[in-house]
Amino acid sequence: MTKLLAKNVVQYFLVFLIVGVALALRLYKIDNPIADWHSWRQADTASVSYFFVQSGIDFAHPRYHDISSVATSFENPSGWRFVEFPIFNAIHAALFNTLPYFSFDKWGRLTSVIASLVSVVFMFLLGRRFISPIGGLLAASFFAILPFNIYFSRVVLPEPLAVASALAALWFFVLWIDRQKLLFILFSGVLFATALLVKPFTIFYALPMLYLALAKFGIVGMLKRAELWFFLSLSLTPFFVWRAWMWNEDFLRGIPHFIWVFNGDDIRFKPSFWWWIFSERLGRLILGTWLAILFAIGLAKKFSKPGSSWFIHFFLLGQFLYVSIVATASVRHDYYQTLIIPAVSLALAGGSIALWNITSLDTKLRRLLVIGSVCMGLVFSFYQVREFYKINHPEIVRAGQAVDKLIPKDALILAPYNGDTAFLYQTRRSGWPHITLPIDQMIERFGARYYVSVNFDQQTKDVMAKYQVLEKTDEYVVVKLR
Repeated sequence: MTKLLAKNVVQYFLVFLIVGVALALRLYKIDNPIADWHSWRQADTASVSYFFVQSGIDFAHPRYHDISSVATSFENPSGWRFVEFPIFNAIHAALFNTLPYFSFDKWGRLTSVIASLVSVVFMFLLGRRFISPIGGLLAASFFAILPFNIYFSRVVLPEPLAVASALAALWFFVLWIDRQKLLFILFSGVLFATALLVKPFTIFYALPMLYLALAKFGIVGMLKRAELWFFLSLSLTPFFVWRAWMWNEDFLRGIPHFIWVFNGDDIRFKPSFWWWIFSERLGRLILGTWLAILFAIGLAKKFSKPGSSWFIHFFLLGQFLYVSIVATASVRHDYYQTLIIPAVSLALAGGSIALWNITSLDTKLRRLLVIGSVCMGLVFSFYQVREFYKINHPEIVRAGQAVDKLIPKDALILAPYNGDTAFLYQTRRSGWPHITLPIDQMIERFGARYYVSVNFDQQTKDVMAKYQVLEKTDEYVVVKLR
C-alpha cells in the first residue's frame, strides 16, 4: 500500500476523490436561504455582494442594507460597510452576473464551497510535505469531512476564502524555503496579502512561516535575506493601504465596533475561556470528543522532516495565539474557529498515523481505536452541527418576499428584529433592523417609508392602528408609513 501511494498519479487520484466527497458534503442544504446559523453575519456579507450586483463592483466603496447606528453608533445613511476588503463579495457578484443559473444566495454559498475545495488540495500538499503522502491524504480528508468545517465551508462568509488564500500562501512559502526560487516567494506574498485583506486574523499563519525561515537561515541569515523583506512588504502594504483608506472621515460611519473582539468582556484565560474554547468548541463541536484522542497524540508527535520537525506545532501555536488574542470574539462566535481547522486537521493526520503504527500496543486494538475514534467523533460532532442548518424563522424569508413585491426598490424600511440584519437583508431594501426613535421621528428625520414586522408586539400593533396596512398574515405585516 505504501509503495502504491508513493506514486504521484495514485496520490492525486485519491485527492480528486477527496475533493469530490468534500463537494458532495458541502452541497447539503446548499439552497438554504440566509436564515440559518449566524445568518446575521452572513446577511451582512451577502448584502455587500448584492450592492455589487446592483450598482457594479466598487472595491473602494462597499455598501450594505443597514443604514442604522446599531453597528457603529453613527447613523449610516450611505450604508457604508468597511470591514474586510470585499474580494469575496466581488467574486460572489461576478459569478452570479456571469452564470445566473443559480440564485444569488446559492452562488454566495458556492463561492465559499469552491474556496474550501481549493483548501483541500493545499491541505494535501502541506500534509505530504510535513508528514508523508498518507499524512497528506488524511489531512485533506479531515479538512473535507469534519462536520464543523463542512458547515462553515458553505456559508456566505469571507472565512473560507481567507483560509484558502492563507494555505496557498503557506504552501508557496514552503516551496521557496525548499527551492529558493523568487517566483514562489512572489506568489506567497500576493496570496498572503489577499488573505490579510480578506481576514486580517490570518496573520497568525505567519508563525509557521517564521519557524521555517529561522530553521533554514537562522536569525542573522533571515534578516539578511532580501526575499523575506520583499515578502513582508508585499504582504503588508495592501493591508495598510486599505486600512488607511477605511479611516477616511467619510467612511467612519461604516466601521463597526471592533475593539471588543480582543478582550472586551475580560474573559481571556479565565476558566470560562478554557472551557468554551477547548472543551465546548474544540473538544465537543469540532472533534466530537473522540477525535481528541488523535489530536492529543498529534500534539505529542515530533515529525522527522529535516528542518521542519516542529512545523505543525508552530502552526498550532499560531492558532492558540489567535484564539487567545481574539478572545471575546472566539468565545462568543464559533465561526471564528474556522481559521484553526487546517492546523487541527494536520494534527489529526499525524496523530492517526502515530497511533496506527505504534508498536507498544496491540495492533488490532490500536487500529480499531483509530477507526472508532474517527467514526464516533464525526457522528457526535454532526449531532451538534446539524442544528446549524435549520431555518428557525422561515417567516422572515416570506416577509422579505412580500416586501419585494409590494414596495419600491428605493424605499427605506423599518424591519425591527432586535438589531439582527438577517430580516432586513431578506427584504432587499435599505433601512433599520432596530428602531431607536419614535416612529414619527424615524419618518420625518430619516425618511422611513414602510414598516415590516414578524413580531406582533405592542409597537407593531400601534403602527398597524395608525398607518395603512398593505398586507397582513399570521406571520408578518407590511405597513405603509406615508
